[in-house]
Amino acid sequence: MNPQNEEMTHYLREMCEGSVQAFDLFYSAYAPFIMQVALKLTGERMEAEDVCHEVFLEVLRKGKDYDPARGSIRAWLAVKTRSRCLDRLRRKQRIMPMADEALSGTDESGEDQALSRLERDALRAAVHTLPETQRKAILGSYFTLQTHREMSEAWNVPIGTVKSWVRYGLGNLRKQLEQQGWSGSTEGGKRHGQDR
Repeated sequence: MNPQNEEMTHYLREMCEGSVQAFDLFYSAYAPFIMQVALKLTGERMEAEDVCHEVFLEVLRKGKDYDPARGSIRAWLAVKTRSRCLDRLRRKQRIMPMADEALSGTDESGEDQALSRLERDALRAAVHTLPETQRKAILGSYFTLQTHREMSEAWNVPIGTVKSWVRYGLGNLRKQLEQQGWSGSTEGGKRHGQDR
């Protein structure tokens, strides 16, 4: 084991036992690296920050499982970061196709049209149960196709707030649609309303 990895392994053990100083040292050493990996994979700073937070929470819970014989701490953290990013991307893709389906008018069979109508109705009903801020952010992003920046300026709130409303709104929509059995019923799709 190289000296730096040995030192950081020591800090990892100490922070898992409750040392705040060890956590600060470990965080300072690896947070920029985790952010870099997460940002590259998600393409969004807010998502990357959330991933970084999730990874450190997991490290605090499972840090004692780290085995230096199986690789460096950087490699271990890179695997965890990649896994968290992929989880988030999969969760997004389960709801995004439904929003696109509701916006598109494709040629479909009568059965497909009926199914799409039911799906649109379920999505519409779910949207209307959201808190007002989340509802207007979702409608702005996916139905009137406004960017996060446009909504931020129109509503005079920070862009980070708009992104939070969209993120929490999507999470709530996904839960409701899963309860109704619609999750994953379509494939593909492209996200609208990105900050551009």
